[in-house]
Amino acid sequence: MERRHFLRRTTAAAGATALAAGTLTATAVNAGTATAMTTGKTTAAARRTGPLRVDIVMFDGVEELDCIAPYEVFSTSAMHSAGGVRVRYVTTGRLGAVRAAYGTEIRVAHRWAPQEADVIVVPGGGYSRRDGPGIWAEIDSGVLPRALAAAPREGLTVTSLCTGALLLSAAGLTKGRPCTTHHGAKADLAAQGGIVKNARVVDDGDLVTAGGISSGLELGLWLVRRELGADAAIGVEGMLEYEARGTVWTASSP
Repeated sequence: MERRHFLRRTTAAAGATALAAGTLTATAVNAGTATAMTTGKTTAAARRTGPLRVDIVMFDGVEELDCIAPYEVFSTSAMHSAGGVRVRYVTTGRLGAVRAAYGTEIRVAHRWAPQEADVIVVPGGGYSRRDGPGIWAEIDSGVLPRALAAAPREGLTVTSLCTGALLLSAAGLTKGRPCTTHHGAKADLAAQGGIVKNARVVDDGDLVTAGGISSGLELGLWLVRRELGADAAIGVEGMLEYEARGTVWTASSP
């Protein structure tokens, strides 16, 4: 299966000369499509003495799929990791229900605590609504960008999905670094100093960014592979029945 071959190839290549420090490498699943890009700062899955700790940042106007897809990928990966995985929704705002872009209410029970996380995922949402809830309201408030700016430390990977990259940009985390976002927001991200790449996932070591809304699965699988190993990522993929193609049957199908 193409995706499983991809995950195994990227693991095998992690120590190869092509992934030497500072070298940008794109690996394609389908011809001509850069699916994952790495600067060579990544390594094989680290040995852990405890669970992989993943915090997904929540705010009013967040896109449902942006937060739910990685939540499910990481939660499922706990079944394939000896050390376990702890996933939680966190917020810099009030605890309780967050109202997502399409009205879904998601309960957030944990406060922002980046010192307790190994991976922080910043979703997007509300890019087209300048006067409503979403990333622009968070940027205008300044609370979340300031929290993100203060978060980086050794051992922490900050990631974004879709237009969540603009929140990282507002925090000064993408300036001068390889990154990506939703195709409609790439010009904004570039204008703010990001080195925008044409890839679904861009891995620059402690900064990992992903493209549009549907790339949440790729982001999750890539980080599971990187942090927990290829076998864990393949196990997750099998449980989610996720494949790159061949997923739709119609009456005209053979």
